[in-house]
Amino acid sequence: MLFPLNFWDISLWLAVTAMILLTTAELIPASDSQKTFFLSKKKLEKAALTMGILFLMTTVLRIFDII
Repeated sequence: MLFPLNFWDISLWLAVTAMILLTTAELIPASDSQKTFFLSKKKLEKAALTMGILFLMTTVLRIFDII
């Protein structure tokens, strides 16, 4: 049985996820007085950074595959 996602699909998913997480982290108010949002801004930024690094790693692997 073949894996339904190829390397390009995973790379694209990582890029979109990183952009969504980073946008969400930037839209959260920075002050602690407004506790209307239940997610931590730092956690979202770390998750976005992790997804971005994984995307860059898949991009580098694709470049090495092309070369």
